[in-house]
Amino acid sequence: MLQHLHIRNLALLEEVSLEPEAGLVAITGETGAGKSVILGALDMLSGSRVDKTVIRQGQETCSVEAGIWLDDALAVDSFLEGLGLPACEDGQLLLSRTLSRKKMAKIHINGALTTLQNLKALCEYWIDFHGPSEPRKLFRERYQLEMLDEDGGLGGRLLEYQVAYGEWKEALARIRELASQEALSPDQEAFYRSQLEEIDALDASEDSIGKLETDYSRFSRVKELSQNAQQVVGRLSSGQGGVQSGLSDCLRYARALGAVDTEAVPLLERMEGLAIDAQDLAAEFQSYCYGLDVEPGLITQTEDRMTRWQSVKRRFGGTLESVLAYREELSGKLNSREDVEAMLRELEQQASAMEKELGNLARVLTKGRLEAALDLSGLVSAKLKNLGFKKASLEIRVVPEQGLKEYGDSSCQFLFSANPGSEKLPLNRIASSGETARVLLALKTILAKIDSTPVLVFDEVDANIGGEVGMAVGAELASISQNHQIFCVTHLPQVAAQGNQHILVQKHQTEDSTWVEIAPLPGKGKGRVDELARMLGDRNSKTAQKHAKELLAAKH
Repeated sequence: MLQHLHIRNLALLEEVSLEPEAGLVAITGETGAGKSVILGALDMLSGSRVDKTVIRQGQETCSVEAGIWLDDALAVDSFLEGLGLPACEDGQLLLSRTLSRKKMAKIHINGALTTLQNLKALCEYWIDFHGPSEPRKLFRERYQLEMLDEDGGLGGRLLEYQVAYGEWKEALARIRELASQEALSPDQEAFYRSQLEEIDALDASEDSIGKLETDYSRFSRVKELSQNAQQVVGRLSSGQGGVQSGLSDCLRYARALGAVDTEAVPLLERMEGLAIDAQDLAAEFQSYCYGLDVEPGLITQTEDRMTRWQSVKRRFGGTLESVLAYREELSGKLNSREDVEAMLRELEQQASAMEKELGNLARVLTKGRLEAALDLSGLVSAKLKNLGFKKASLEIRVVPEQGLKEYGDSSCQFLFSANPGSEKLPLNRIASSGETARVLLALKTILAKIDSTPVLVFDEVDANIGGEVGMAVGAELASISQNHQIFCVTHLPQVAAQGNQHILVQKHQTEDSTWVEIAPLPGKGKGRVDELARMLGDRNSKTAQKHAKELLAAKH
C-alpha cells in the first residue's frame, strides 16, 4: 500500500504530505476544486509523460515523492535487480520524480537515479488506473488472459505448458543452428568421396606402398636382372670353365695332400666347404632366375598401381605422410556432415514429438479457459446489474490462435454490451468513461483476490449514477478494498461514506491568487459529516446532516 505521499508545487497545490490509510481512500471536493492533483501525482509516479505546465505558477520545479510498502517485494526486487537498481529495504519502495522548467527531470527509485522508462515499467507492479484515461492493464488482452487463467485456476497447467514450450523452442533453435552450418553441396560431397575412394583403393599404408615401390623397381628391370643372374649361374656351373669345375680339380689335389700330410687336412676341409657353397650358390641363383620369370599381367597391374600412386602423391602433398593427412581431412569433412545430418534427423523427430505433446497441453488449457470464461462472464454480468446496468452483459470470448504461442493456442477478448441487441465491443472501445469504470469495477470485484496489484485508482466510477446504484458501487469498492488499497475520486456521498479514509480537496481564491488545499477528514467527525452533507445537497441542512450520519453509520 501507499503509506506516504508528498506533493510540492503541482498545479495549484503548494505542498502537502499525506499518509493514506489501508482500504478505500475516498477523495472528494467541489467541481473544479482540484481533486485531480492527487491523481496527477500518482500518474507522475507511474511513469506517464507530463508537460511542464503542471508546475505551479511562479515556481521553477514541482516534485512528487512516495513510500510504498509491499507485503511481498520479491517480484519488485527481481525486476529492480534486472535494471541494476537497489532492492527494497524491509519491503519499502521509495519513488520520487522532479520536474524543472529549465533543467532535466530527475527520477529516483530507492534513492538511485533512473529513467522514465524504468519508472513506467515499474508501475505494473504497484498501481493500476481505471477511469477516463485508458486503464493500464485490464484493457490489454494479454493481461485479460492472465486474469482468466488465474480465475480458472489454470496457473499450474499454464506453467506446465510454458516449460514444455520453452524446451520445444530450444529444440527448434538448435535445429536452425545446425541447419545453418556450412553444408556440402552434392557436387562437393561426390568429389570428396571420389578422392577418398581413390586413396583407399591404393591401400596407402607404409608397408603397402613400400612393397609397391620395391616391386615396381624390380619389374621395370627384370630383363637386366635375369641376364646378370644367368651369367652368375653360368660362371658357377660345373661345365668347362665354370667355378665348380675348377673347384673339383682343386679338391682332387687337396685330397692328395691330405692323404700324405696331416697338416693339409684343415685346408682340405675348407676346400670341400668352398665346393659345397659354390654348388648351393649356383642353385640359389638359378632359383632367383626362375623367380624373375613374372607373369606379364602382374607387371601390368604393378605398373598401373604405381602410376595411380604417383598421381595421388603428386596431387596431395608429395609424400605418403601428406597423402594420409589429406585422407583424414576428407574423412573428417564427410563424417562431420553425416553426424550433423544424423543429429538433425534426431532433433527433428524430438521436436515433432514435443510439438504433438505441446498441442495436447494447449488443448487442455483452452478447454479450461472456455469453462472459466463461461463462469466468469456470468459472474461479471450479474455484478453489472447491481451497478446500474439492467440489461448489460460481458462476454469473455476465447479466440483460437494460429499456431502455438508462449501462452497456448488460444487468447481471449473481454467484450461488453450495455444494451440488448447492441454489438459487444472490446473494453477499450466502450464510449462512456462511466460505463468503462463500472465494467472494470465489476471485473475487479470478481478478480480482486487474484489481482496482485496493491494500489488501484478509480476516477469517475460513479459518473451518471446515483441512489441505490451509488450504494452498490460504494459497496463493491469497499469489497475490493479488503484486498487492495483503493484511491477513488467520487461525487457520490454513498461512495465517499464507504471510505476507510476521506480526503477533502478545496480550492481557495483571493483577488490575486488561487491555491488548493488537501487534507484528510477524521473518522466520523463533523468535518466529514459536513462534506457528505454538501455532497447530498446542503451542508447546513439538518436532513442532509442526518442522512450523512446514516451513511457513515451504515458503512460496510
